[in-house]
Amino acid sequence: MKNLDFISLVLFLIPVYVANAVPVILGGGTPLDFGAKWNDGRRIFGDSKTVRGFFAGVFGGTLAGMIIAQFYLLPFFATVQLQVLGAFMLSLGTMSGDALGSFVKRRSGVGSGKPFFLDSIMFILFALAFVYPFAQLTLYEPLNIIFFLLLTALLHPLTNFIANRAGLKNVPW
Repeated sequence: MKNLDFISLVLFLIPVYVANAVPVILGGGTPLDFGAKWNDGRRIFGDSKTVRGFFAGVFGGTLAGMIIAQFYLLPFFATVQLQVLGAFMLSLGTMSGDALGSFVKRRSGVGSGKPFFLDSIMFILFALAFVYPFAQLTLYEPLNIIFFLLLTALLHPLTNFIANRAGLKNVPW
């Protein structure tokens, strides 16, 4: 992988990672499911997914993508405007995938704050799906996807551990 390719791939992921991290700092408040329960009697998402966290994540990731677009046009987007739209879609996909992961977690009987394999992968898959209509197909080359998944699988537990040690999260996962 050439240096430019590596830099482009990492910069592409910044809105995803910022969107995923911001709710840890700015979240809280009203639960995203407003306390509602699914037909199985369990909460839809749980208390850890909040309205403020969802929208802060989308905003934070989009802002990070806008800043990157001002300095560097990623090769996966035809224009700066598409790159900014892509950052929004990556951020929205990240937050939606995170929420769906919590939904599946609740249906599986895994309690809030307990580790779950989808926690570290669902958000990146949804981010990639949401940005698909706006990105160049070169983004979806198999090696790029493998890189995205491997980097996320490595960074997600590490950043969660650091957030826990810093007192931002109650659990290290």
